Amino acid sequence: MFKDESDKWRCLRLHHFLNDLSAKDNWFREIDQFRSGNPQKHFFAWPETWPNRDPLFTNCGFTLLDTHRHLLGQVTKEGGFSKFMQKTGISEVKHFNEKYKETGTIFQGPYEIRVIDSDRYLMWVVPYVMCKNTFEMHPKGLNWCTQNFEEAWQWAINYPFSSLGDYAGVRNSPIVDTAPLKEILGGPSEFKMLCRDMILGRKEKLDKKFIDKFDYLSLD
Repeated sequence: MFKDESDKWRCLRLHHFLNDLSAKDNWFREIDQFRSGNPQKHFFAWPETWPNRDPLFTNCGFTLLDTHRHLLGQVTKEGGFSKFMQKTGISEVKHFNEKYKETGTIFQGPYEIRVIDSDRYLMWVVPYVMCKNTFEMHPKGLNWCTQNFEEAWQWAINYPFSSLGDYAGVRNSPIVDTAPLKEILGGPSEFKMLCRDMILGRKEKLDKKFIDKFDYLSLD
């Protein structure tokens, strides 16, 4: 999905501007035109000429890897998430093919959804998506991060293509709404402790039935 950082930055903007009931197909061109006339505006500034933002779903968290992305969302509109994924999928394929002179789809299949149906599941999947996945993007790899958690944590919370920094208290991105998860998981110190427990003790603390719910993901 992403061949360079500019692709990932575009994806972040896509997460913000296409998560809207009235999002336009030509959003990227309109945003660039808006910012070219207002260079002082923030990278994620909402154009004054657009209707007030009306999200299709609540984006609670995300991490972009090189080949795919993970999202944590809360349903707020019936069919909203499916509509968002359709919009973003079309936009990403069009962008990729135009930029890299390719044809066809860039996805191997339809996106997968897992419903978070228990507190225990939530307490595991949230740090998996935001911390474990971000650690995988560290230049020294996940195993090094596991053995050097504190140093890896400082790098990870500044990784721009994850919402981890928003929960660690070092960033306040307009892309995500942290309120629903913070209400359950607590503030930065509690969240860091949750991530540490997941990274350092995930195999010992998870029973087989729980691990099977995520059998399509690597625990190594």
